[in-house]
Amino acid sequence: MRILFIYPNINTQVGFNYGISYISGLLKEKGIETGLLNINEKLGYPMDLARIKKDVLAFKPDMIGFSVLTNQYKYALDIARDIRGYIDVPILFGGIHVTMDPVETLSQKEVDLICVGEGELALAELTETGDPKGVMNIGRKDHGAPVIEPLRPYTDITSLPFKDYEIFDFQRMIDAKDGWVGLTASRGCPFRCTYCLNHKIIGLYKEHGHMPKHYIRRHTVDQMIGEIEYLLGRYNGIKMFIFDDDIFTFDKVWLKEFTDRYKSMTDISFVCNAHARIFDGETAHLLKSAGCRIVKFGLESGSDRIRRSVLSRYMTNRHIEEAFSTAHRFGLHTSAFVMLGLPYETIGDIRETVDLLAAIKPGRFRWSLFFPFIGTKAYSIAQSSGQIDLDRMKDLDNFTDETCMKLGPETDLYCDKVKTLLCAFVNANSGLEHTEGFRRLVDAIEAMDDKTWHEKKESIAGKVEKLNEEMEKTGGLHYTVRYNPFMGVRSDWEDDSISA
Repeated sequence: MRILFIYPNINTQVGFNYGISYISGLLKEKGIETGLLNINEKLGYPMDLARIKKDVLAFKPDMIGFSVLTNQYKYALDIARDIRGYIDVPILFGGIHVTMDPVETLSQKEVDLICVGEGELALAELTETGDPKGVMNIGRKDHGAPVIEPLRPYTDITSLPFKDYEIFDFQRMIDAKDGWVGLTASRGCPFRCTYCLNHKIIGLYKEHGHMPKHYIRRHTVDQMIGEIEYLLGRYNGIKMFIFDDDIFTFDKVWLKEFTDRYKSMTDISFVCNAHARIFDGETAHLLKSAGCRIVKFGLESGSDRIRRSVLSRYMTNRHIEEAFSTAHRFGLHTSAFVMLGLPYETIGDIRETVDLLAAIKPGRFRWSLFFPFIGTKAYSIAQSSGQIDLDRMKDLDNFTDETCMKLGPETDLYCDKVKTLLCAFVNANSGLEHTEGFRRLVDAIEAMDDKTWHEKKESIAGKVEKLNEEMEKTGGLHYTVRYNPFMGVRSDWEDDSISA
């Protein structure tokens, strides 16, 4: 049996697909041969149907499995449609988008099968039996009608073999990401944010009799240490580990054991995610003592109204300020993530986001434009607002360049200004020395009407660059765009090798 995975990841950052790596690792353990087309122009594999055809035919698969993100769904369908013309094998779609919208996905003529939820055991059983009927988590067609089997219990991730790194040409990925290597030690999150898939997955599994207490699962410390040792022994140029767990610091007992073991094994630094409401001095000390360089917090908005009523993020600005203050006190570099263009967001709400970043002065911040992922509560909220441009939504392949939300002419204009020049806006409101030039520029930008803004948008970028140069000469602390167009980094950050 030969299974070929296809991962469209076009016009976006280089990404490691944990789902494929887990599934492939299990299938290989069972003697099944797997391959992968990791389609990303930054890895030298653009969207090229002729090349894909050549690679598919060379592999001679018995089944083709797509891992699909919502923003990449249209590309997956295009590729599957083309494959239909030259090879007759079952095509299965899995991944986040499929779990969030299974019936619509299965209704597509290009799709024979789907996998809903966690796929390791489902794909292993499907390849063993060769018959999708009765295989839990698998959806199929019966005389053209969609049939989705019940979900099996949550996977015990401690029973799974190592993730399959080889299938990804992993050394090339390390080099493409300048030594950044992603890891996951757990699955699940205790929070129910409306824009995230966690609440949908928990609800889905509950419908099938599986209680949410089993949702948050961790690998053992031994397993994680073993995986890290494997990576360090096999690959070159690893400069930083990035733990992509939703909340790496949630289980403090596990964290203490892990950090004790980690610091005795390697001096390579790491990055992880934390939550402002459950971040304290003990956690900061454990992270710092083990070599953590960056701790990341999802803030989403500086508006308490938006966080509560739209996002279900029940933390206050005080929680956020205290978490960042604690991290800074222990010498941790901090990263804040925010979204712009949220449903019901006003100019005042966007200003509160800028003000919060200016107040907490994180080491860096990243921003994106809100995208209403189908199946989430946030999608329903955005739908009820009447603010989604559905046609535009279908065209977007990322959530950093453009938005599908229409909040009204004035708010849309202000959102575009802040999205384009967030570093300048934060500098202007930071109260730091020598930032008066940013304040004057931002005042002028805020006064511009739509026509003036779009006429002067490009020239303003040059003015920002000149202000940055002046700040460098004076030694003034400020934020500049670095590593990618949607990240602002504080000027006292010295390590250019890290882009997390």
